[in-house]
Amino acid sequence: MKRQLIIATAAAAALVAGGTVTAMAVSGDGSGSARSGSPVSAQPAAHDAAAPSGTTQVQDSRSSIRMPDDDGQEDAREARAAKVSAPDAAAAALKAVPGTVTGLDLDTDRPGLVWEADVLGKDGKWHEVTLDAGTARVLNQHVDQDEDDDDADERATARDARTDAATAARTAASHGTVTSLELDDDHRSKAWEVETVTNDGKEHKLLVDTQSGNLDTAPAQDTDDDDNDD
Repeated sequence: MKRQLIIATAAAAALVAGGTVTAMAVSGDGSGSARSGSPVSAQPAAHDAAAPSGTTQVQDSRSSIRMPDDDGQEDAREARAAKVSAPDAAAAALKAVPGTVTGLDLDTDRPGLVWEADVLGKDGKWHEVTLDAGTARVLNQHVDQDEDDDDADERATARDARTDAATAARTAASHGTVTSLELDDDHRSKAWEVETVTNDGKEHKLLVDTQSGNLDTAPAQDTDDDDNDD
C-alpha cells in the first residue's frame, strides 16, 4: 500500500509540472529501482495547440520568385527577375476575373515578386488580383470596396478605350521592360501611362493613347514643378 502511494504521488507531481516521470518501485527498506518502459507524460493544455483566432494561413500564397532588399536598383532588378510579362499578366488577370484591366504593377509588396492587377469586372465591381511573377498563378483575389470621386471617370475611360492594357504594354515594350501601367485621366487625351526600365537601369515614362494606340513620351512636368518650388 505504501509502495503504491509513492508511485501515485510521483506521477501526479509530474503532471502538475508538465513533465515526464519514470515511476519508481520503492521497497520497504527505502531502496528503489526504475521501472523501464513505464513513462507518465503530462498532456499540454488544449489552448496551447489551437491556432490564433481569426488567422488563416495559406500555404502556397507566396511568389515563386524571392527578392532581396532594395539596393537602389529595385525596378531594374525586378524587371530582370520577372518571368511573366505585363501582357501575360493582364491575360492571367482576365482569366481570373473577366472584364477590363485598368492597372498593372510589378512589385515586391508580398513575399517575393508579384504582379498586382486592377480589374473592372463585368460584374461592375473593382477587383484586385495578385499574380506570381514567375508562373502567373493567382495568389490572391478580392473585391475593392473603396471607390473615390474619380471612379465614374475611370469607368468611362476603361469602357471607351479601344486600346487595352495588354496592347499598350506591348507597344511600350520597345522602350524596355514594362513595370507598371495604369489609365491616366490627367492628359487632354485619355492614355495609358506606362513605366519601363532598360537593362542598364534607365527608367522611362510613356503614354499610349487609349483610342489611337499611338506612343508618346510623358512630359516631365512634375519634376519641373518641384524644381520651381525649390
